[in-house]
Amino acid sequence: MKKSGASQGGSASELISKRIAELGDWRGETLGIMRKLIKEADPRVVEEWKWMGTPVWSHDGIICTGESYKKVVKLTFAKGASLKDPARLFNSSLDGNARRAIDIHEGEEVDEADFKALVRQAVALNSSGKLPDFDRPGQ
Repeated sequence: MKKSGASQGGSASELISKRIAELGDWRGETLGIMRKLIKEADPRVVEEWKWMGTPVWSHDGIICTGESYKKVVKLTFAKGASLKDPARLFNSSLDGNARRAIDIHEGEEVDEADFKALVRQAVALNSSGKLPDFDRPGQ
């Protein structure tokens, strides 16, 4: 695993585990579940710790970030606008050209199979080396 964030007292994976434990409520539990699903969907995923304390999952580029707020756990997919989302998991940041997010509120669950499919699709896009149309120079 990549050790982004090691200067903050541990590997990125350790820092993410610490964040999940520190939350100590439904947000930590939810972030832990989503982390597990990401790892199951892509066993080669790299965990990183960026932007002053944001868990990031990458594989040939950022797949998604995992942020926790008072009333929501937000998983933001860096290239979400380029992903097919037939299950309509994306419910936030829908107006941007690049990102899309899944906001999970207390008591809500995300379909595991649909979420894993979205993660795998993000990895495939990153691994293809193709830029979405809006990222191409001159577009």
